[in-house]
Amino acid sequence: MSNQPGPGGGGDNSRSTALQPASHGTQGKRQKVYANFVEISKYPERDIYQYDVVVTPERGEFKKLPSPAYMRSVFDAAMGEHRQGKLNGIPMVYDSRKIAYAPKRVCEAKEILELDLSFKEDGRTEKYVIRLREAAVVNTKILTDFVRGQGGIEIGEIQSALNALDLAIGSVLHLEMIGFNRSFFTREQSLVTVGGLELWRGFSFSVRPGIDHLYLNVNTAVTAMYPPGSLLDALLKVLDVGEPNKLRGRLTRDNMRDMGDVVKYLRGLQVYCSHRGLKGKRKFSVRGTTTRALDQESFDWEDPDKPGHSENVTVAEYYLRRYNIKLSYPFLPGITDRRKSVFPIEFCSIVENQRFKGNLNERQTGDMVKFACQQPSKNVDRILDILKRRNLGGSPIVQSFGLSLPNRLAEVESRVLPAPTIEYGDGSREASFAPRGGAWDLRNKQVKLPGKPLDYWAVLVLANRNQASENAVQQFVTALVSGCNQSGYRVNEPHPPISYGNPSADIAQEMLHALKGVRCPPGVKPQLLLVVLPTTNIQVYQNVKNCAYKTLGIHTQCMQSKHVQRPNMQYCANLCLKINAKLGGVNQVLLQSGFQEMLRGKPTLFLGCDITHPAPGEQDKPSIASVVGSTNFEGTRYAATLIQLPSRQELVDKLQEVVVRHLKIFHRSTRAKPRRIIFYRDGVSESQFNQVRDREIIEIQRACASLEQGYKPEITFLAVLKRHNTRFFPMGRDGDKTGNCVPGTVVDRSVTMPGITDFYLFAHAAIQGTSRPTHYYVLHDDSGFTADAIQQLTYNLCYTYAICTRSVSIVPPVYYAHRVAARARCHLLDMGMGFEEATTDASGYYGGVGSTAVGTIPGDPGIATRVIKVNADLDTAMYFM
Repeated sequence: MSNQPGPGGGGDNSRSTALQPASHGTQGKRQKVYANFVEISKYPERDIYQYDVVVTPERGEFKKLPSPAYMRSVFDAAMGEHRQGKLNGIPMVYDSRKIAYAPKRVCEAKEILELDLSFKEDGRTEKYVIRLREAAVVNTKILTDFVRGQGGIEIGEIQSALNALDLAIGSVLHLEMIGFNRSFFTREQSLVTVGGLELWRGFSFSVRPGIDHLYLNVNTAVTAMYPPGSLLDALLKVLDVGEPNKLRGRLTRDNMRDMGDVVKYLRGLQVYCSHRGLKGKRKFSVRGTTTRALDQESFDWEDPDKPGHSENVTVAEYYLRRYNIKLSYPFLPGITDRRKSVFPIEFCSIVENQRFKGNLNERQTGDMVKFACQQPSKNVDRILDILKRRNLGGSPIVQSFGLSLPNRLAEVESRVLPAPTIEYGDGSREASFAPRGGAWDLRNKQVKLPGKPLDYWAVLVLANRNQASENAVQQFVTALVSGCNQSGYRVNEPHPPISYGNPSADIAQEMLHALKGVRCPPGVKPQLLLVVLPTTNIQVYQNVKNCAYKTLGIHTQCMQSKHVQRPNMQYCANLCLKINAKLGGVNQVLLQSGFQEMLRGKPTLFLGCDITHPAPGEQDKPSIASVVGSTNFEGTRYAATLIQLPSRQELVDKLQEVVVRHLKIFHRSTRAKPRRIIFYRDGVSESQFNQVRDREIIEIQRACASLEQGYKPEITFLAVLKRHNTRFFPMGRDGDKTGNCVPGTVVDRSVTMPGITDFYLFAHAAIQGTSRPTHYYVLHDDSGFTADAIQQLTYNLCYTYAICTRSVSIVPPVYYAHRVAARARCHLLDMGMGFEEATTDASGYYGGVGSTAVGTIPGDPGIATRVIKVNADLDTAMYFM
């Protein structure tokens, strides 16, 4: 690798000291904000006792623990019965599984305390024995040492103490709300959505350490719930059918789409079954459905009136002969429990207070977004209202654990960082400017660096001619070409061939047919295929991208047919940004003098990493890690790498190999070797910081050492968290027009993590609802960045997202890694269940797609870790934009 320095000089090779823990910034306009934190004004510095809990039914041990709600009911009933006796008036709080806490010792250290209970539910009485055994003594003084940054205590060491306080507070909320882990909901404010679900409002609560204080974090939440009542009525809504007879013939093995929707809805659902002939009602969890209708599904049955005589009967016949019940809907399948017993849907009802754990469809997601989207002031009011109504600090149980907390939100100090100056092309009316409010437009602006001119391209219309006539498509293409040329990106072929294809046919062949209309010189491939999609159907989109990525090795730009009807110049300009980025261009950059000053003139490789996991219950599919690395000095162009991992694995294997790849790409593109690496790592929880720090940073160091002896670039490693419950609310008129914090607002005091440098950053302008800051943790820093420097650099980078005229909420290397991870479904169709391999057709054109080989991925742990390759022609391009 060359030793040539990057722009701005070579800097020095001296190793700076690491960033000091809990370093704070000073730059920017200071102002106070409200945080959705309640300061815990008093908490115990004494022992809390942790107990192992074993609940044993009289009929034998549980094969599988019942639901958390049921276990909590059993435990609470035992507490109520024995508190003044065997428990000596000492309250206990329970995690609904195997752990409980008490503020005082309830039995001797080696003693097992047994509590007998007769528990009645749904007309049935069950007898239980609850056994308590002391497991640990938690000294909560460790919390004081942690929040004061004393003793080098890691966050994992205080988790038991936090759990105890969480459960103490949660025990109050469980009395009046429905709880799931640390979130609590009520049906008081609910919304009926499509597909047999309801949306409920609620809150999340958790005790969090801050600087010198403990806090209770309170945030609004929404979740999807099953409405109690008739299961048949719910399934009619799932399939959007008016009455049961219209289901005839739909719920069969031949109709996998409808059956798939029903099975997804039923998975793990608890239902009651009741009919004449059974006393009371039976509750069970649904395991699945029968493969045939109940008038066809049969089994061998011995009629009680004919002992010793067995005959094969259908389920419908069985109910008629056994209970004298004629099924109203025998053409429906039955549902089964874990013992494979079969129950008619028409006799079943949904147990109340159950959370839907599957993925929401597009309409449900839209309803969820609208339901959850509330102005910041309304969220503040709701939080204050729940604090006042629940009066957590006044609860005897909370007080018994020594907690005292007021019903008001904490005020914390924030700063507003200045926006950077960004630059467009010299042909722009205003080539450089500092955006206001985190947004700008493309009027009279040209791209900073145009990519390769578009000479060879085609249009494939997968919509029908009623949706997109040839005349309308040609008019749109004319508008797109005009918009690209005005934006400084040259399109030299204004009349690309336009062909129509069938979205239900072999997409690869349709794409090949469209591309063969492009007149390319020998040895030259088309540069772009513009694909007009009929709908938002994700499968067609995935097939297009899979063929482009794995086989053809060309860029594709997909768009919906509705945009063809009336060409919009703003839409065309946005497409231009995507096409320019894919073909090697740069749309905007930071003012180079200021950018290089922040980097101290050292060539810097920016890396971003994210991990995406399969949906719950899909352990047979892999997790995918995506890594992107910058390929220029400005940090505006990136190459991507995908790594297939075992299902749900959080740490990135093969990181050394991938970092070597990106170091080489950077060197090949710039003719300089990076003297600094800044790695933004998403998908890491606070409990995993030590693992990441001890493993992935070493992998980066090994990657550097493997290339050249003594090569040790400075490494700065930041963990990036977007999914958290921290919110900030501006005071008075300090907010923007939506009532949110303005772009550039940073918080690095009070409610941040003790003993580590971290900060919350609002890099974007909210469009609606309450915006969420991104939380950055500096886990390692060789460069000696000050808190101001790393915060300002991170904020400035958020103005360089290639296809957006707004600052984005999360640093672009991570944003790009998100996009690449999302495209994993296109590299491996359906996240690994099968994908097309390149073969050769008769003409040898593009490597061909004459036949298809399907690869399957075995279940974890047999899923192999491997780097996923794209076509070599896209290897270093921003194909994912």
